[in-house]
Amino acid sequence: MTQELEIEFKNVLTKEQYDFLLKEFNVDDIMIVRQTNHYFDTPQMALKSLSSGLRIRETNDKIVCTLKEKASENIHIETTDVLTKEQAELMLAGLNFFAPRVKERLIQLNISIEQLHVFGTLTTDRVELPYKGGTIVFDHSFYLQRDDYEVEYETSNEIEGKKIFDDFLNEYQIEKQIADKKIARFMKTLKDKKGR
Repeated sequence: MTQELEIEFKNVLTKEQYDFLLKEFNVDDIMIVRQTNHYFDTPQMALKSLSSGLRIRETNDKIVCTLKEKASENIHIETTDVLTKEQAELMLAGLNFFAPRVKERLIQLNISIEQLHVFGTLTTDRVELPYKGGTIVFDHSFYLQRDDYEVEYETSNEIEGKKIFDDFLNEYQIEKQIADKKIARFMKTLKDKKGR
């Protein structure tokens, strides 16, 4: 288990901007990592009401369960446990909960473990590159017959990171459009589809 602060800045990209940045940063297909996020909440959306999110993330080499709690606009506290494939499958089926540190934190937040269920899955093709003391991330996400694109900058210093990210957006002439968290975008799209 790890618990860490995540400081990140996010901005929406168009498909054209995303494609341009991949060329500009010499990204080839082997650098793109596919990750699948399965999102959990209670029927009453107890985690959403706390501005928190719970997911199991699968990549080729690792499966983790992460609870993200909002600390401020650009900072989240993440609690993470590594899972085996079997543990993840049982959790996704609602048959058990194998993430001990995440479970402990959920109990502290008065979240009913028994009521947690998967409400959706989002897949992201991600590129992570070192950039000016942090990590620049290019994401193409697809979910509910929708595609979206974003750039993130992950850093250990909020003030310096904000300047570096703002300079990046200016340099590549990208209009500032703060991107919601993926879980929030997924939920908004799900709600819009249900509202039709």
